[in-house]
Amino acid sequence: MTLITNDENHAQCALDDKYKKNHRLLTVQEITVLVKNHCTSSDPEWRNIWVSNDGFCPELVHECSFSGFVVIGRMQNARLKYHDLQLTEGLYSAYIENCVIGNDCVVRNVEYLVNYHIADRVILFNIQEMSATNHAKFGNGILKEGEEESSRYWIGVCNENDGRAVLAHEDMITADAYLWATYREDKELQKRFIELTENGNTKTLDTFGIVESDTVIKNTTLLKDVKIGSFAYIKGAFKLKNITVLSSEKEPSQIGEGVELVNGIMGYGSKAFYQAVAVRFILGRNCQLKYGARLLNSILGDNSTVSCCELLNNLIFPFHEQHHNSSFLIASLVQGQSNIAAGATIGSNHNSRSPDGEIQAGRGFWPGLNSSFKHNSKFASFTLASKGTYLRELNIMYPFSLIATHGVDQAVHILPAYWFMYNMFAIARNNSKFKKRDKRVVKVQHIETNPLAPDTIQEVLPAIDRLIELTGIYLRETGDESANSANDENELYCIAKDYLHHHKTDKITLFDPECQKKYGAYIFKGVQAYVEYRKILKYFSLQTLLEFVSSLDKISLSKSDITTLRELPLFTKWINAGGQVMPEEKAFELFDKIKRKEINDWKSVHAFYDECEEHYLEYKSRYAIYILEWLYSAKLEDFTSEIFKDIIADVTIVSDCMYRASIESREKDYTDFFRKTVYRNDEEMTAVLGTIEDNSFLQEMKESTEIFDRALGNIFAELLES
Repeated sequence: MTLITNDENHAQCALDDKYKKNHRLLTVQEITVLVKNHCTSSDPEWRNIWVSNDGFCPELVHECSFSGFVVIGRMQNARLKYHDLQLTEGLYSAYIENCVIGNDCVVRNVEYLVNYHIADRVILFNIQEMSATNHAKFGNGILKEGEEESSRYWIGVCNENDGRAVLAHEDMITADAYLWATYREDKELQKRFIELTENGNTKTLDTFGIVESDTVIKNTTLLKDVKIGSFAYIKGAFKLKNITVLSSEKEPSQIGEGVELVNGIMGYGSKAFYQAVAVRFILGRNCQLKYGARLLNSILGDNSTVSCCELLNNLIFPFHEQHHNSSFLIASLVQGQSNIAAGATIGSNHNSRSPDGEIQAGRGFWPGLNSSFKHNSKFASFTLASKGTYLRELNIMYPFSLIATHGVDQAVHILPAYWFMYNMFAIARNNSKFKKRDKRVVKVQHIETNPLAPDTIQEVLPAIDRLIELTGIYLRETGDESANSANDENELYCIAKDYLHHHKTDKITLFDPECQKKYGAYIFKGVQAYVEYRKILKYFSLQTLLEFVSSLDKISLSKSDITTLRELPLFTKWINAGGQVMPEEKAFELFDKIKRKEINDWKSVHAFYDECEEHYLEYKSRYAIYILEWLYSAKLEDFTSEIFKDIIADVTIVSDCMYRASIESREKDYTDFFRKTVYRNDEEMTAVLGTIEDNSFLQEMKESTEIFDRALGNIFAELLES
């Protein structure tokens, strides 16, 4: 502990000249009023206090102690009102040191307010301590003058050994974190990421805490090294330390009772309530953390909600839902549009001698009630796992699948393309649902919400190949003559593919040893899955090409359009970068620009993402042509009219099936005997649930299906005529 005299303290805190222009020293009469109101100053002559030339009312300052320099803005006999709270402007019962206070503010019952810049129309009410050090970083992973590298705050996403750790910065989105955490082998790139984060950091030890305009902070215990944006509302927080709260009039952020936030960034429009705790964290835009949730060493993407559970060392993409008390998520990469059910324990142990295990899950990951998964496991997009304990490592390579455990030391069961066979309503509603839930005003992170996009389609291709390979093995094992007479693997592959094409109703069970460690997996309805996957590919291709021709204000694809698309680079490897689907080659292009120092800050990185998004439709349209040619083993220009008609017929069937299956899936909620048992009669059920005719999504889907089907009839019209 160091003793500092009042004279020494005052000498260290000279007022910045920029405030002297619009402010003045106190008059003798004003000092007299302040003394009468039981105010004191560390300077016996009160020359450390500067007040606004625009109006200062000393009668509105009571029982305050001033130390160092203090700048006070305009005060008038008026009230600030926020909801039911109304307080008269002025300073009451506060210790204020080295602070700038803006116009029309209320500072009441603040026991310790040190080193802060307060903007206009701010309420500070019932605060125990609010202070900032001169080396405050506000949750950013930067260093100040004289600090060692070991002083940085890293966020250890995806892995508990910090091998994928990233540095927080105010502009960080999940795309930044994903690229930083994934491409670790590029040491030069990793170094440049740090330099991008340090860009603009003066390192000088002259930092003040910041509270921007129209913010309310009340009944809070501790705020230290905190930067708070405008229109934020903080009530009853327990501890806020080394954080930035991003907030604006259109996207106000809120922090509620008992919340503890340390070393992190809270995104615009986000909320933390009811004893939630976050340490070394980033909350994206429009996120909610509540009901005792613990977010540790993790990044949570935009439009996500976490309640009552623990998340440790995770990178989670947008639209993540995790609501229940007994569930937790440890050392994982979850690529968004996910829903973690009650009791799920994801990453519940480590299988090595070090806590370095990981779980990776593609978009749409949905583990069931009380399901448990071990490190290391990997899940394809839109994997639904049924309730159960999965004792072995998993490698689920079939997208849109349902998996189920079958007991200890047994193969797991997998039903590929499950969503398209049995729950079309959910998959069809997915795109619409997430777009409606996106409450962001400013959308920096681009988010692909369509389940059928290049990131999921690229998983379908190897899944089809795998089903063909396993079918060949099955045919040999069951004594099929043509399979056993095959001269090599290529011939066997062709025989198996031909079998799948001509036995679409056969119910064979395949075995895949690569899906679960030691015991493998049984693949059910492999033939039907093969058929569904091919339909999915066709649907994606035509949906994309329809979008492309529509962007040209046309209704039909022409040969010149195909020529134009062929001139574009063909990207066949895609990544989900924080929610934005982009070709991996574009990420490599970005890395080269960063390493060549053509890009030197994160805002420029985001501009590169924007550019990729602008060309996304073109890139995926080129990919759509590639998919069609892969399916039919011919160039699009060489397709016969029969092939075109076959494609349109299949896609029309899928489109209509999506609508019919969606209705049928929803109808079960109204016709199932056990669902109806809780209602006295149909009238009560209708009053509670409404009717299927009232479902807005199904109404919208009916109209969009009719429009889509009509458009299908025209997409190849010019090609059929030529």
